[in-house]
Amino acid sequence: MNEKLSMLIAAARKNPDLKRRLFKSRESAEPVLELCRIATDEGISLTIEELLGAGQEYADNLLKSCNGGATYPFEFYDDAYEMLFAAISV
Repeated sequence: MNEKLSMLIAAARKNPDLKRRLFKSRESAEPVLELCRIATDEGISLTIEELLGAGQEYADNLLKSCNGGATYPFEFYDDAYEMLFAAISV
């Protein structure tokens, strides 16, 4: 998970109101955009591209590893949006 998402998770775990607002964002007509707005309001400038690209970047980096990297392309990559909610649910 990238640094901005890690910061948002840490902030949500400390702040119940932020956590509630993040979960409420899922009810929005544009949930990913709303989540990014909330993060930016909290001082964590997060864009839709960063959020959606985080899982792809992780998978790409695994494939680029020269020692012990994956030797075949992945059929999928982690969904950082859903991983964020899983992390703050705990």
